[in-house]
Amino acid sequence: MSTNPATPLDFRPPVKTFFTYLGHLVGPSLNTHMSINRSQSRLSPVSNLRARDGDIRDVTLPPAFRMRLRRRVSPLKLAVLGGVLFMFVLVVLQRDVSGGIQEPWFEDLSNRKERMLELVRGAVNNLAFQIPGQPGTPQLPAGGEVDKNCPSGFYTQAELKPWFERPPEDPHSQGAGGSAFQKDNLTPDEKKEKEEGMTRHCFNQFASDRISLHRSLGEDTRPPECVERKFRRCPPLPTTSVIIVFHNEAWSTLLRTVYSVLHTAPAILLREIILVDDASTAGHLHSQLDEYVKMLKVVKVVRQVERKGLITARLLGASQAQGEILTFLDAHCECFHGWLEPLLARIVEEPTAVVSPEITTIDLNTFRFNKPVATARAQNRGNFDWSLTFGWESIPQYEQAKRKDETYPVKTPTFAGGLFSISKAYFEEIGTYDNKMEIWGGENVEMSFRVWQCGGQLEIIPCSVVGHVFRMKSPHTFPKGTEVIVRNQVRLAEVWMDDYKRIYYRGNPNAARMAREMNYGDITDRLKLRESLRCKNFTWYLNNVYPEAFVPDLNPVKFGAVKNLGSQNCLDVGESNNGGKPVIMYVCHNMGGNQYFEYSTHNELRHNVGKQLCLHATSYPEQVKIELCRLKGRGTSVAPQQEWIFTEEQLLKNPSSGKCLHLKNNKIVMSPCDSRDLYQRWMFS
Repeated sequence: MSTNPATPLDFRPPVKTFFTYLGHLVGPSLNTHMSINRSQSRLSPVSNLRARDGDIRDVTLPPAFRMRLRRRVSPLKLAVLGGVLFMFVLVVLQRDVSGGIQEPWFEDLSNRKERMLELVRGAVNNLAFQIPGQPGTPQLPAGGEVDKNCPSGFYTQAELKPWFERPPEDPHSQGAGGSAFQKDNLTPDEKKEKEEGMTRHCFNQFASDRISLHRSLGEDTRPPECVERKFRRCPPLPTTSVIIVFHNEAWSTLLRTVYSVLHTAPAILLREIILVDDASTAGHLHSQLDEYVKMLKVVKVVRQVERKGLITARLLGASQAQGEILTFLDAHCECFHGWLEPLLARIVEEPTAVVSPEITTIDLNTFRFNKPVATARAQNRGNFDWSLTFGWESIPQYEQAKRKDETYPVKTPTFAGGLFSISKAYFEEIGTYDNKMEIWGGENVEMSFRVWQCGGQLEIIPCSVVGHVFRMKSPHTFPKGTEVIVRNQVRLAEVWMDDYKRIYYRGNPNAARMAREMNYGDITDRLKLRESLRCKNFTWYLNNVYPEAFVPDLNPVKFGAVKNLGSQNCLDVGESNNGGKPVIMYVCHNMGGNQYFEYSTHNELRHNVGKQLCLHATSYPEQVKIELCRLKGRGTSVAPQQEWIFTEEQLLKNPSSGKCLHLKNNKIVMSPCDSRDLYQRWMFS
């Protein structure tokens, strides 16, 4: 039975509370040791309390004991006293459990043993943190004033119990403890089932369906400072509504996500789980789901009648939420030990923080959960490229040096946007989502820019770990196709990026056309929001939030497709070339993408779409490659192999080798320069 942290019972020093509560529990049957003075009109400080189940009246302790209490005892003595009393109660309870005791007062004590145990644990727990000089004592939020009516001490494990305890698990069952699903020699029917599941969901539904909805994830393997962290009752941790959007999700992954929250989130903090159905057509996600969640009490389903996408669905869930904090999860997640409390605690410290857990992988084939490690390691953070796509990178060394241990947050320029917590009040203050964005795409980058530019901050909380099934592609089709993603990106560029939007448009002719035609919807409200919040410009963001970003020239020397005059074809980076592969020739299509290059003021031929890739000279007969650009911003310089001189004769010459770019036998190589050879002459188109 959990003690309500909001009651005045928790306002008192732990030892006084214990004696008072002990007197209340034992009652008049122990009047040989304690007597209840019901005639006194003035209550003593020891007993002037009110518990959840009624008044606790004046307790008169034995004279010798009262004299001891009046003495000025040190915190260390209090700790020792608490330990002795704890041992006494354990002995009493052992007698109760072993049977044979018929005294009424002992039966009454037995009935209340859970409350007694919880109280003593809390008392001893709180005493430990009141001993001066103890290491690891959590600090109060910087600059925050403590409410005098707030309960003292720290939340106990009993107070932070989840909604449901996990049922017993066979350690040898499939997926137990977060392990991988393993089954060889599938029957023809099983192979068919597996293939159909992969087609529907782009993950191994066959494996997921054979793993318990309640599976554990094994021991808590987070760093010790995360495992041992205590959370103060004052100011109290806020309640949260967990919002999960789904569309034709597999039954097992959706319900495992729900149970993962119920098995880990403290009941006193979890206000509700809201499942938002984005117009699913799968039969099991209608009446069957509605009936199932009725027994879970704290879970409810809300539905969109037509497919409107993630953004609108999340706004619907947020409008229904009753919690102080909104926590968004995807429908194929599993939450690790202690994931929720660090997120909520950080928002208590900094209400304008938008916080994400550390997102680990759940293997899409085996559903193995990649557990955190106990030792400190290099952290990653979110970034973006100039195609406005989210990505990951290691945090800079100077940022890592600021973090004393893993309880410290990681500042991140952008966030993935699928899993995060935010104050509901702050979410509304900064403009929720752009509700004129459609379906999905770009909303996380838009929110990242908006939060930072308008006075908030984005952080990753390493002590909070949530697993996510990362798919190689989406199994769903989108109304209007990928055009909606470009439209969403144009909206965010027009509102938040100022002149830097030109960099995005140069690499995306479709977006540039949409911007010229103003075919991206009305952004008046979003521009007014930026003005009313007095948000900073994008130059400030690049200088202060993401100074490590490479910023392409606002006005490059040349840009577009690079056409060979001999073949009339264009340089093309090819498919899935993230560096290290040869550049190829392809029919010019004038659509940017793989054929977009910029001739920079640093004399590079940069492919500024997605990763920052550069044309990289090689030695004959090796083919010229596309490699990651060596010039990446602050503290870096151009590699000799990536420098090119565009001569008056239209040659592309590499100064370090003295050779020129040459299309020879349908391959791009370096050859002695010859301006008479049309296959060595190039132009931007």
